[in-house]
Amino acid sequence: MEEIEIIIRFETLIYALSQRFKKDIISADYETMRLQGGTVGNVYLVTGNAETVVGEKLPYRIVLKAQKKWERYGDPGSWRREYDLYTSDLGATFSDAFRWPTCYHAEINSEGNEFQLWLEYIDGVSGLDLTGDMYEQAALELGRYQGKLYAEQPAVLQSLTNLSNKDLMKNTYFHYRSWPVVYDYIRSEDCQFPQHVRQMLVDFDEHAEEILARIEKLPIVLCHRDFWVTNLIYTDEKIAIIDWDTTGWGYLGEDLASLIADEADINHMVEYYQRCVPAYYKGFSEYVDVSPITDHYVHEMIILGFGYRLVEWYLYTEDDEAKMNHVHTLEKIYEMKTS
Repeated sequence: MEEIEIIIRFETLIYALSQRFKKDIISADYETMRLQGGTVGNVYLVTGNAETVVGEKLPYRIVLKAQKKWERYGDPGSWRREYDLYTSDLGATFSDAFRWPTCYHAEINSEGNEFQLWLEYIDGVSGLDLTGDMYEQAALELGRYQGKLYAEQPAVLQSLTNLSNKDLMKNTYFHYRSWPVVYDYIRSEDCQFPQHVRQMLVDFDEHAEEILARIEKLPIVLCHRDFWVTNLIYTDEKIAIIDWDTTGWGYLGEDLASLIADEADINHMVEYYQRCVPAYYKGFSEYVDVSPITDHYVHEMIILGFGYRLVEWYLYTEDDEAKMNHVHTLEKIYEMKTS
């Protein structure tokens, strides 16, 4: 990875490390390495050696996330949501088996347009290295977490003022559907998709209102809303989740759509769909009776969230292999309902 220069305030680093080790740190050296980022946010791995007041030397790894103000379509408060959540009491709702990285320090600048989070570094399995068992574990623990919150309704849920709207998924779908570039393409003679894939998307459009009406009868739960494999870290049979900037109210099962379909393990998509949905409902049912729910609508949520998005990705990538992967993903989504 590319090594970069970033200005780190010494006193902030010392404070974060003191919180990290629960000891009085008096000095530390550091190196930075960029993990990910773009024009509005950057994530760095900060490494070095810290020294305590009694001369103890402690090697460390800590994550620094620096986020600037920007506006996401339909969700203008998302840019600072992680700061708001980390400075709330939401962290107390997690378990040892399902949690976010510990935050050692959070600060926002005086202009209120940029924040920094100093976070725990967790070394584990993530992305497409996750196995089917790990997917299933993530779905189970997600169900347990959402079920516990839904059943207990802790006071912190009412205190969270910066959450995405429960209709974000629906609104995003209608935004895509009103875009002629993707809407017209799947109906055009130039469309390169298999006919059954095209028909799946057209049929969904024709029945979208009634499908959404059924989805909206499902329980409303706290959703991560970006619950895909790159944001999951599996270690010691436990799940840690990063990037909480899209978090908000959503419908039961909504996060599974991302887990299964967002830049997915295409060869195992159908298998993971078949494994993760029952695991998720098993976890949720430990706290809430789900017997009245006759259909989970996860397949429909996958089309809702990723149908037109995959069409967009196909149209706007020049890489032939990536194009075919988007088509194959749509084919696997079709197969989920027929398998």
